[in-house]
Amino acid sequence: MTAYTEAEGQTLRTAVFGAMVLVSTADPGSVDEESQAGVRAMTLLSDDLRAAIAAAPPSLPKGSASDVEQGVLAALRDAVAIIGAHEPRDVAIFRAAVAEMCRSVAGADGEVAAAERAMVARVVEALN
Repeated sequence: MTAYTEAEGQTLRTAVFGAMVLVSTADPGSVDEESQAGVRAMTLLSDDLRAAIAAAPPSLPKGSASDVEQGVLAALRDAVAIIGAHEPRDVAIFRAAVAEMCRSVAGADGEVAAAERAMVARVVEALN
């Protein structure tokens, strides 16, 4: 089992939950459906990553919408580096899982708005 520090876990939580929040708020939709879709997609993560993410409540960056977006995108980049340092084989799984979470959130209400598509693209870019 991979052990992540509390700071690393917080970065992972900010990255995962923050990415879903960015997509969810990009275009108003059903928050309940979007949240459920994102949580269902979390099963794609490895057991170690799910454990680290579930270890404490998530925290999003503070400030304007732009500040939050930049903070979450930075957390996504940092999360990839953290995972790569601990368990390189989990990096591809993490990237795919977060991208799928975001796509699930975007499509939860049956439609994907242009703003949601654009946000998913920014998240995927930050993961690469």
